[in-house]
Amino acid sequence: MVQLRYLPGVVTLALDEAKCSGCGMCLTVCPHAVFAVEKGKAAIVDRDACMECGACALNCPCEAVTVESGVGCVAAIILGALTGTEPNCDCAGGSTCCG
Repeated sequence: MVQLRYLPGVVTLALDEAKCSGCGMCLTVCPHAVFAVEKGKAAIVDRDACMECGACALNCPCEAVTVESGVGCVAAIILGALTGTEPNCDCAGGSTCCG
């Protein structure tokens, strides 16, 4: 399968390592292998693969992961694909996704 990529550096994903228990739930639920467990804690290993679905944050028992699910360009691209329309996230003020 082709690895899906997104725009670099725009994802809202954050991890608070101090809160992380290292349970690995984020690895289990992430559809794009964004996380790994390293030295007993979760680590973000491929931030730009994140599609901001929110599964990691919703399933983290320690509330160590945060992400604004369904926001920004990713949501616009998904909505555009589902509806057959041109993506429009308004982040560049233009009529199409990111200008």
